[in-house]
Amino acid sequence: MLIRPANSADVPAILPMVAAICSMHESWDPDRYAMLPDVIDRYARWLPQRAADPRSILLLAEDDSSKPAGFLVGETLSNIPIYRLTEYGFIHDMWVEPDVRKSGIGKALVLAAIERFRAMGIHQVRLETASLNDVARRLFESCGFKIGTIDMLRSTRR
Repeated sequence: MLIRPANSADVPAILPMVAAICSMHESWDPDRYAMLPDVIDRYARWLPQRAADPRSILLLAEDDSSKPAGFLVGETLSNIPIYRLTEYGFIHDMWVEPDVRKSGIGKALVLAAIERFRAMGIHQVRLETASLNDVARRLFESCGFKIGTIDMLRSTRR
């Protein structure tokens, strides 16, 4: 397995994984994760920007045959100005293909992202995970993450 920085040429190989994670999230909680119809087109424009931005991270995991096995995307965000911490790394999305899960790829992606943020001088990394995603939560905890907040949602639609 290889974890490497992705570039714009890798985006077409990442997009099917993006579609899978979007579909999964929307099926779990359509109130929270109601995707726009053109979500994949939006990612197709956004991911190359992340690959080119030195304050962002776009990683691709490949198996031994160079087949895409997972990806992670994150960026540096500014904190609101009431806190001492002015910026933090944020992992937006991570996906590991079902046929290679439990092989260490997810943990390798997360740890590589943490190291890249550390090299940028970022002292904190945050992420969100769906409340139903116990597997991801255990993975992130094994990488040193702790629950920092609990995001709550209430739809006002009748």
